[in-house]
Amino acid sequence: MCLLKAVNLKKSYIEVSGELEVLIGLNLEVNSGEMVAITGESGSGKSTLLHLLGMLDKPDEGDIYYSGKKINVQDRNVNEFRNKKIGFVFQFHYLLEDFSAEENVAMPMFLATKNLNKSIKEAQNLLKTLDMFERKEHYPNQLSGGEQQRVAVARALINKPEIIFADEPTGNLDAKHSNELMELLIKFNKINGQTFVIVTHELDIAKVVNKHFILENGVLRV
Repeated sequence: MCLLKAVNLKKSYIEVSGELEVLIGLNLEVNSGEMVAITGESGSGKSTLLHLLGMLDKPDEGDIYYSGKKINVQDRNVNEFRNKKIGFVFQFHYLLEDFSAEENVAMPMFLATKNLNKSIKEAQNLLKTLDMFERKEHYPNQLSGGEQQRVAVARALINKPEIIFADEPTGNLDAKHSNELMELLIKFNKINGQTFVIVTHELDIAKVVNKHFILENGVLRV
């Protein structure tokens, strides 16, 4: 079943030197349960595409569909939809420095349910799965880069989103921790059937997913 479909996406930015066209009519289909990798040169528009697909930004032209339904980024309910249906993992973890690991993980569920006890319990379950339970009361500045990324992954997964967007999730990790993180993402994909779209510059990641696209000159090619 097609979970995510992008049709003729266009996006450009105004710079001092003029208009910079980033996406020029991009099309993409992602089926439910797939792991998809998107690679491309630095500056090719990979992060821009992910932000559009995750409704963090609005395309100049084109449409995005989830489960066949057209999504309007300006809809007043889009934030609620995004919080329940979509998870994000970024290269820079964006953890809240004044919150512990378990509090960072619990936050999206608490915002969705307003049930703190349930949110903390689910956060602890995820941290156990990610071998981070013993570090649950530590703050971000007390965690290593790999540990922070695991917390960020748990945060992205807590609402059991249908699709997770990962923007260079291994970009700040060494080879060992990169492999561990990818093994975790593959595990969640297989166990929970969750869909992953991963933007990366690492071709090794592209080798272990279902589909690999290359973003080049504003469009995707296989």
